[in-house]
Amino acid sequence: MMTTIRMQPTDSGSDSERQIVELVVKRYDSRKDALVQILREVQAETHWLSRKVLHLVAAAVGLTPARVEGVASFYHFFHLQPVGRYHFLWSDNVIDRMLGSRMLARELCRLLHIVPGKPRQAAPASLDFTSCTGLGDQGPAVLLNQHQVLTRLDELRVVEIAELVHARVPIEEWPGEWQRVDDQLRRPDVLLASPAAQGEALRATLARGAEATLDEIVISRLRGRGGAGFSTATKWRACLHSPCPAHGGRVVVCNADEGEPGTFKDRVLLTRQADAVFEGMTVAARVIGATEGLVYLRGEYRYMLETLQSVLEQRRRDQLLGRQILGVDGFNFDLDIHVGAGAYVCGEESALIESLEGKRGTPRIRPPFPVERGYLDRPTVVNNVETFCAVTRIAQRGGAWWSAIGTAQSSGTKIHSVSGDCARPGIYEYPFGVSIAQILEDCGANSGAHHAQAVQVGGPSGLCLATDEFERCIGFEDVPTAGAFMVFDETRDMFETARGFAHFFAHESCGFCTPCRVGTELVVRRMDKLAKGHGSIFDETELRELESLLHGTTHCGLGATATNPLRDTLARFRPAYEQRLKSPTFTPGFDLDAELAAARRVTGRDDADAHLVWQE
Repeated sequence: MMTTIRMQPTDSGSDSERQIVELVVKRYDSRKDALVQILREVQAETHWLSRKVLHLVAAAVGLTPARVEGVASFYHFFHLQPVGRYHFLWSDNVIDRMLGSRMLARELCRLLHIVPGKPRQAAPASLDFTSCTGLGDQGPAVLLNQHQVLTRLDELRVVEIAELVHARVPIEEWPGEWQRVDDQLRRPDVLLASPAAQGEALRATLARGAEATLDEIVISRLRGRGGAGFSTATKWRACLHSPCPAHGGRVVVCNADEGEPGTFKDRVLLTRQADAVFEGMTVAARVIGATEGLVYLRGEYRYMLETLQSVLEQRRRDQLLGRQILGVDGFNFDLDIHVGAGAYVCGEESALIESLEGKRGTPRIRPPFPVERGYLDRPTVVNNVETFCAVTRIAQRGGAWWSAIGTAQSSGTKIHSVSGDCARPGIYEYPFGVSIAQILEDCGANSGAHHAQAVQVGGPSGLCLATDEFERCIGFEDVPTAGAFMVFDETRDMFETARGFAHFFAHESCGFCTPCRVGTELVVRRMDKLAKGHGSIFDETELRELESLLHGTTHCGLGATATNPLRDTLARFRPAYEQRLKSPTFTPGFDLDAELAAARRVTGRDDADAHLVWQE
């Protein structure tokens, strides 16, 4: 969401702030493209980014203050106003709401005497909401100072948290159990059940040769696992044949910014199969001739950073990264990890590249595509975590092995993040072609008193399916998915589910194009109007027109899919809307007469002529 910044004069900042900025900027060699990382690390020390601090950063990296403030204002995790030393970001994913997150957040606010989104001066704590923390299988969940995570919150734990805050107990001394993140691996298959990748795929790639390895990727029919399903081999070949500029060669980027609400498979892959992810990136580097790689890690996964860096260090010691990999002259490739700052749109590959370059994460106009001119105008391959994991196994076992798994149009396996109304939330890996019904049975969605009435496949931007569609199958030819699998039983109001998703898309719009910036907000206002009991048949017409408009006119995929939940729930769960669209005539969204109450008080009038009566 865009924020307008007015420039004001500023002084040079305190000595401690200056020292912090100088130290962080020096760590990044004063690189302008590292601006997002610099701001993130500075804020970790200063707790918020004052105008003084922003101006210090601008001077240190050689950018204008307006440019730096513009970047800082784009990302939700950067604080341009003071926050408490204990800053709680509550996951506002619909699944967390179903688990009572909103009620628990209100109780914590009451105990700490704070208001969401409004830090109180000198208060030790502050609280706000974020779209999703990637912990939907063990919520309600909270990010604490955007570094630690708190899982499985309940009323007792909220009371205990408030007591620790009041006592000013350092976070490092809080119970470790509160920060436990379980993998909840329910059904592993060829990706998640494989042993750690310790160079086997690289040795196979070297023995086979770069061109022959690319041929194996062709044979495998591997398609990107981020949702779009683009051919991996086609993308790599296009990058390989794109000329490099004088200032640098090709780049491999791993998109680990799984910001789609309800998705957490990459979190588990990075926990259990980090070596396979990094090895897949190194295989890609050998194929396209890249020497540099970047992992874009979503800001909500900041707590994983040190562990991932230790894996990278071990791979360097084992000659699996760095110079002369496995002793081969000229095989030089290394990785760095870039941590995001809370922007859903950065899951789109060109917006991600903009963020890697230290800019606002606004999707680029294409062409040129990233394989032609990507990171710093260099040919760049961007694939997601699961795709690189698959690359490692294909390099080891061959393309024909992978192609034999799944269906004719969708080869291999797919990992699903299952959450919501089910007995066994967690991670499930299946060959493509598995039915929705099979996943529901395995996760226990129909084993208790309640049964599934809907499944949101692929997150808010995916498909919402009803019971008569549960025999449909996961695959690019039927039900494609980026990995989210959210279950809703018959007690859930699907209108409210769609309204929650509408708020999410309006909040996450980057604001670049008018249809998305304005259209998502208009959808929210119309849905809120219905929720308040002011609905009429005219509102349905308006919602359908907005849905059509956004699908055909937005700049990137976020806007184009923003009304998918509205479209699907209108078609499949119409009674949830009909009960809110009872009026046959237009109904205003607010009480017109009530709006005149203040004027009546000022004038001392309360006669009939001082009231407004709505006439059809």
